[in-house]
Amino acid sequence: MWWLAAVWGVFLACGVAGALMFTGGVVSSVSDLAPTRTFASGESVTVPIDPAEKPGVYIASDTQVSYDCAITGGPGQARLAKTTGSQKVTVGGAVWEQFLVINAPAKGDYQLTCTNQEQATVRYGVGRDAFSAVGGITGGLAALFLVPGAGLLLAIGGTITVLVRRSGARKRLAVGG
Repeated sequence: MWWLAAVWGVFLACGVAGALMFTGGVVSSVSDLAPTRTFASGESVTVPIDPAEKPGVYIASDTQVSYDCAITGGPGQARLAKTTGSQKVTVGGAVWEQFLVINAPAKGDYQLTCTNQEQATVRYGVGRDAFSAVGGITGGLAALFLVPGAGLLLAIGGTITVLVRRSGARKRLAVGG
């Protein structure tokens, strides 16, 4: 009977592992989105841009502001494009909303400047595009279902094997006795 406890213990461990992998994937994806480099209105910053990382420009402000951003430098002419929809990420109590994506032709250092006309406390930042987090979340969801699913199949198979073998042993004892 200890085999039953063992296979169902494996299922329980797989369930915990799947939940931890899911949580890790989601937390990692969200933290990767958060702006790693922040700056104030009117400040020009040099940011390393890698098109493969799908960079995005974020804003943190308590009020709605009108902004104007420009990007220069780098090995090619980068362009800023408005995002569709609203992508927000909260990190350290600050709510960052992505409002632009950076379409850079090549990896390099670019100068980014954003300004706003309103007298408000506004921070700008460069992070990853919100849609680039889909891979980490999808992987986390797969782990959430596949790892416990494999544990469940193992537990069911082990239970059936133990019960069939016990039944066979009882029959052999009954015939022999």
